[in-house]
Amino acid sequence: MNIAIVCTALLGLLLFGLGFNVSMQRRKNRRSIGHEPSPVDPLHRAVRAHANTAEYAPFFAVLFLWYATKPAPLWILATIALATAARFALAGALLFGPSLNRANPARMFGALFTYICGIALAAGLLVT
Repeated sequence: MNIAIVCTALLGLLLFGLGFNVSMQRRKNRRSIGHEPSPVDPLHRAVRAHANTAEYAPFFAVLFLWYATKPAPLWILATIALATAARFALAGALLFGPSLNRANPARMFGALFTYICGIALAAGLLVT
């Protein structure tokens, strides 16, 4: 099984699952638009997790799928897997961390490795 394809599928499931969660939170809170500004409001957290994922998942998917079209070096495959784990960690931290206005280890891991992996995979296009 191709790791790049599996990770693309996982990012798609994450993105659409988070979007569904926003819809369920909106229904539960009877709020069709906007959210409370509170950093612990479940709808606010759901919206931020989905929006943050929507910012990065599409370009990661493009990179992953490009690498899926050819034999990729092991470092690329490891970076793809790490990037996927980082995106899940960040979404989980936004949804379940103590508050949106406080850093936590999962959020820091997710953000840092999103940047590192994204830069590495984009630069890898220049050398592979």
